[in-house]
Amino acid sequence: MIRAIPLAFLFAAAACAQKIDIVPSTILIDQPAAIRITGVLPNAPVTLQADLIDGAGHPWNSEAQFTADAQGTVDLTQQAPTAGSYHTASAMGLIWSMRPTSKDTHAYAPPHETNPQIIHFYLLVDGKQAAASDLTQTFIAEGVQRVRLEGVLHGTLFLPLGEGKHPGVLVLGGSEGGLPTARAAWLASHGYAALALAYFRYENLPPTLRDIPLEYFGQAISWMSQRPDIDSNRLAVMGTSRGGELALLLGSLYPQIHVVVAYVPANVRHPSCCDRPMGAAWTLHGQPLAWSLPEVRSDPGDVMRSAIAVENIHGPVLMIGAQSDGVWPSADMVAAAADRLRHTHFSYPVVTLIYPHAGHRAGLPEIIPAWNNGVPHPLTGRIVDYGGTPEGNAASTADAIPKVLAFLSQSLGAAQSQPVTPVRSPAPPAP
Repeated sequence: MIRAIPLAFLFAAAACAQKIDIVPSTILIDQPAAIRITGVLPNAPVTLQADLIDGAGHPWNSEAQFTADAQGTVDLTQQAPTAGSYHTASAMGLIWSMRPTSKDTHAYAPPHETNPQIIHFYLLVDGKQAAASDLTQTFIAEGVQRVRLEGVLHGTLFLPLGEGKHPGVLVLGGSEGGLPTARAAWLASHGYAALALAYFRYENLPPTLRDIPLEYFGQAISWMSQRPDIDSNRLAVMGTSRGGELALLLGSLYPQIHVVVAYVPANVRHPSCCDRPMGAAWTLHGQPLAWSLPEVRSDPGDVMRSAIAVENIHGPVLMIGAQSDGVWPSADMVAAAADRLRHTHFSYPVVTLIYPHAGHRAGLPEIIPAWNNGVPHPLTGRIVDYGGTPEGNAASTADAIPKVLAFLSQSLGAAQSQPVTPVRSPAPPAP
């Protein structure tokens, strides 16, 4: 005799099988994971929630509703939500679409000292939690070592796993000052010896971006060239915002630099930041270099005198611009620099990545919450609107990460092959 299976038993069995699969469960900050819901009833509505605590202790969360397919699964890589924090299919949509839960949070803050962060995911069925799972994002690969610079230069060298000479990248931050640790750790995780160099607002360096001698960066380039673990014939410079301006400037002055990568840069030298009255940001041979503010008010002659001679760069150039940049018109300035290179018959490859809906954080090599709402500048306290939409910023990140890495590999020669394995805690400093 065939006995009928109680309906309640079927529902209980289904509930036991419901789970969130995250593969891999630990990833580098620039990598996506495959997130799937399995074991729910066919065509059933489900909700997936995510949350994290950022480096400033602020909670962030997101939520999306889905309809399971005929097999009772939801694949975030392929399937768009029916409602929620984001609206198109995105493997990491629940991360980049997160919003803060407190009103006094202006933007996501990364963990301290490249520590990992954990994102918690929760599956809700009929309003009740049915499953949970975690994803760990790390900011540095296993085996990366840190060498702290002491003396004239201020910074940290990140050395990748592996013996021999590595291609080197000088990494420069913007008007926030300090040490651009995260970007250098990212590059080292992909096989580059990356020097995160501070040039103001750090230790006993100048407190503001004013009268910074360019010879300081020349010393850093020489220091990198002389290290036995860096290939002096494969040196690049990478900078963001004012650091992007500086990257173009250094590339035009120092032939030892063979590749330039500039995120949201200016094509002219801008003034000091952030003090009054305005003066020169950069000096050379003890003399202040001409500057202008072409996006605000400047005499055409001043703009010409302050223009960076990008045609003097001795290698390939990649520039990233954002059409919704709230800080300065980076897309227009990238286009102007590219035009100058074209008109001067520049003999090296030039790559420009222009993102229409991204702001001043366009192309960041990190899959993190992309929302921001006016960020206080660390020097002035003035509220800075980075611009862009979370969707536009996230799309620029997804597009730029592989393109920047491919550009560096092609321009410098492939970085030494190594397994890129996330690490759960910072690597100890090298002795």
